[in-house]
Amino acid sequence: MDLTIDDAYHAARVLREQLPDSDLTQARALEIVARQLGFPDWTTASAGLPSGVGMGAPVPVLRSFDEARAREFYLDYLHFSVEWEHRFEDAASPLYLRLRRDEFVLDLSEHHGDGTPGSTVWVPVSDVAALHEELHATGYDRIKPGIDADSPGGPTLEVADPFSNTIRFCQAAP
Repeated sequence: MDLTIDDAYHAARVLREQLPDSDLTQARALEIVARQLGFPDWTTASAGLPSGVGMGAPVPVLRSFDEARAREFYLDYLHFSVEWEHRFEDAASPLYLRLRRDEFVLDLSEHHGDGTPGSTVWVPVSDVAALHEELHATGYDRIKPGIDADSPGGPTLEVADPFSNTIRFCQAAP
C-alpha cells in the first residue's frame, strides 16, 4: 500500500493525540513521520508523497471491431502484451482488452460507446528511429510508416490501427 501525503498528515495528528502531555508540535510530528517513512525531512516527504486523490496516468480506450486484427496489429506488430482481458458472458460477447508496452497502457474495447473510431493517442518515446526499425522488421505488410522529422513536438512516427485510430510516437526534442 502506497502512503499519500494525507496519510502522513493523519499519522502526525495521531502521534500528537497519543502524546497529549508532551510539547510535540504539529511541525515536529510531521518531521518524525517523514523520517519514519524514510525521508530526511518533512519538506522532502511532502514533495515525494503522492496527493491524497491518488490519480494515476490516464489509460486511453480505443474502439476495436475485430479481435484477430486487433491482436495481429497490437501484439504482433507493436509488441504489446496483454495485461488482462474481459468478456461479460461467453466467447461471443464483446472483448475488452488491457494492453501494455513499457509504460504505455492502452485499452481496446469492442463495446458500443467505448472509444470513437478515428481517435489519436500521442505517445512519448526515447528513440523513434529504433522503434521505426523494429516495426519494419516485423514483416507486417499492411502499413509502412515513416518518420516525420519536422513534426512540431519532435521526430514522429505515426501508425493507424485497423480501426482508424492513430498512434503518434514522438521523440520529444531536447
